[in-house]
Amino acid sequence: MKPYSRMKNFGMALVLGATVAVGGAYVMAQREAEPQPAAVATAKELSSVFRDVSRDVLPSIVSIRTEVTREMAKQQLPFDEDNMPFFFRNNPEFKKFFENQQNSPRQRRSMGQGSGFIISDSGLVVTNSHVVKDADNIVARLNDGREIEATIVGVDPRSDVAVIQLAETDDLTPAKLGNSDEIEVGDWVLALGSPFGLEMTVTAGIISAKGRGPGINDREDYLQTDAAINPGNSGGPLVNINGEVIGINTAISSRSGGYDGIGFTIPINMANFSIDQIVENGSVKRAFLGVSIQQMDRNLRDALGVDTTHGVAVTSVGANSPAEKSGIKTGDLILEFNGQKVDTPRKLQGIVEVLHPEKAYPMVVLRDGKTETIEVTLGEMPENFTISTFDGDEAEEEAESAEEAKQEELAGLGIEVQDLNEEFAEQLGLKTTSGVVITSVNDDGPGAKVGLTPGLVIAQVGQTSVNTVEELKAALKDKSVEKGIALLVKTSAGARYVTLRK
Repeated sequence: MKPYSRMKNFGMALVLGATVAVGGAYVMAQREAEPQPAAVATAKELSSVFRDVSRDVLPSIVSIRTEVTREMAKQQLPFDEDNMPFFFRNNPEFKKFFENQQNSPRQRRSMGQGSGFIISDSGLVVTNSHVVKDADNIVARLNDGREIEATIVGVDPRSDVAVIQLAETDDLTPAKLGNSDEIEVGDWVLALGSPFGLEMTVTAGIISAKGRGPGINDREDYLQTDAAINPGNSGGPLVNINGEVIGINTAISSRSGGYDGIGFTIPINMANFSIDQIVENGSVKRAFLGVSIQQMDRNLRDALGVDTTHGVAVTSVGANSPAEKSGIKTGDLILEFNGQKVDTPRKLQGIVEVLHPEKAYPMVVLRDGKTETIEVTLGEMPENFTISTFDGDEAEEEAESAEEAKQEELAGLGIEVQDLNEEFAEQLGLKTTSGVVITSVNDDGPGAKVGLTPGLVIAQVGQTSVNTVEELKAALKDKSVEKGIALLVKTSAGARYVTLRK
């Protein structure tokens, strides 16, 4: 018994010793890490701001549930009449049963969820187009627990904005709308919504970047935030520390399917263009120019021999488009539109689409080294209008089956070319024979380094159009790969400038 007792006492001494040691360490850590009063006060002030904003904005938030019914393909019989089992073959009731099974429509219901925010006493709610656009039934749950049916007023898939109407309008609290142009990178923001169905959730973060365009929608100029946004947040607001809505949460960049620190928000100033038209007309109309354009980097500016620090390059002009009718040409550099400087394709798109179709506006272009002002009459964007994408690989695949023809090597560029005949143009999906087609690319040459592939068509050298190999050679005569050569290359999908350098 005694040996056990000694071991027991020794164990107790160890435990007690550990307790004293830990207690001492705790007291020391508490004394050393005691926060400064000023830091605590600052943290409490920020916490108070978040608390006040949440209290003010949450009554304007709605959680949205949708029900979508989709028609399914008709069910096929497991056998035809000749192969029908013997005991069914002469029984009209069984035959009728299987025919009814085949012909009866099949439907599948799916449920969705999202968020939104009230913008008027009359029950208008803003959300994302992708949350409600196909919904047969919509129910909005308010912060006070009420569930109210809603109907779609209108949607704008190009910007992912939608407006719905609540069936009941008693005791609603509209959100305050702010000015998204005033928000800056680093500013605190709060995201409100129903991530994963967890209603009335508030998360905090900052504005990480502005002017993002990840290729989610046709119309993009997103705010990027690190405030936690997850599935179910779509359509909910991003607010500043004044409690004003400065954006509509719409998407995330994620490898996990959930929050990875990158969320995208539609600036409220951009969304207002769609919201106002939807409320007034039930749909959104945009003006359009009808050109494909490209950002100009330093290499392209140098190769084109221009010293402007802004502007975008016109890479193609749509047939019968407002641009073509107004005299805009491929290779023009657009510097200004309606008195506003243009420095990115997105900026030009944003300027043009909010203007009035059928009205004329001044556009400043740089053409052949000279600045010109052109009066451009805009058109109304067609419903089926799409933004073209450029794919060089597609050109290479189409070129492999083209008929062999006389080729000429341009050793300095590391490519071989030939005139573009009608047969070759047809195989490449082109409607014209203007330009010179690339038939071979040296893996180690300047052309390969910028992504030139067989099947691409060289339409211009700088701002000079080329339609034959001889014209191409003449246009290249005074150019130098060392200084940079700008080539406008195209496929059936679009066109872009590339800059060749050694």
